[in-house]
Amino acid sequence: MGAGILGTGGGGNPYIGKLRAQEIVRQYGNIKVIQPNQLKDDDLVICLGGIGAPTVGVEKVRGDESARALNELENYLGKKATAVISGEIGGSNSLEPIIAAGKNNIPMIDGDGMGRAFPEIHMKTFFIYGVSWTPAVVCDEKGNTALFTKAISAHWLEKMARAVTIQMGCAAVFATAPMNGNEVKNTAIHGTLTLAKNVGEAVQNAQNNKTDPVNNILQAYPGKLLFEGKISDLARSTTDGFARGHVLIEGSNQYKKNTLKIEFQNENLIAYIDNKIVCMVPDLICIIDSETGDPITTELLRYGFRVSVLALPAPENLCTQKALEVVGPKGFGYDFEYEYLLNIPRK
Repeated sequence: MGAGILGTGGGGNPYIGKLRAQEIVRQYGNIKVIQPNQLKDDDLVICLGGIGAPTVGVEKVRGDESARALNELENYLGKKATAVISGEIGGSNSLEPIIAAGKNNIPMIDGDGMGRAFPEIHMKTFFIYGVSWTPAVVCDEKGNTALFTKAISAHWLEKMARAVTIQMGCAAVFATAPMNGNEVKNTAIHGTLTLAKNVGEAVQNAQNNKTDPVNNILQAYPGKLLFEGKISDLARSTTDGFARGHVLIEGSNQYKKNTLKIEFQNENLIAYIDNKIVCMVPDLICIIDSETGDPITTELLRYGFRVSVLALPAPENLCTQKALEVVGPKGFGYDFEYEYLLNIPRK
């Protein structure tokens, strides 16, 4: 549940990710989780995650592709991985490394490369802060494997991997960013697996005690309630390997005279109240069920849902000028600069 909220609408369906992770734990036992500062400088850490459209991923359930992707990259490097790390902490991708970790009996890092979910490979802090994006591997459920040995930029790796993923049916798994321990310490966003667990437990506690899930979530991850209301309109299509569109929410309670619009590309990007921007990427825009606090991901948005929209400040790693060139509004084709609009201290 926590990963579903941090996924800001994307990252793959967290419930399906949970089922797959539970099966791996059942087969192979508990997966060890270690902190980045426990790594040795010469350790080999590989980043894993899903690539494709969430609307497809909810129907085309992945298997052990991440374990195969890891092994293919290890074979190319001629070295076994010491640990694995998630490309993004959002949705099922937060749990994807568990598949490979269990099958290979190696630990998973408490951290990731986004602190949320983003739709494209090159939007990872690993690459923004200097880690090599190749070699990289993309695998599908049929047994196909694509190896990328050189790309002139991380953005070009995204383009090529996306093209292959579309031919694989718009849902695949990648292994990339072979890093040493020092690179993980310097470029990863630390502690996000723990953060996701804490946010999820906050939702569970609210459900068990019949208290307000919004307050519980905001205690686990300080942010603000942006809006409450009912989904009144939805435009969503799967194009170029992404789920793109927007959702309109008619306000209720203190927002009953207002309308919220959220534009998304797999993940929620820009939020407008009555055509005025109130939150923008890389800050997190999270849609949850108002009563239960359960996350509502892009592929599950439906007319009539009663929802609360939370705005959470992005990690500082995503807010440097270097990072904003990649994950700020202009990185998604908008013609305006990032502005922090939440009026609360950033942790």
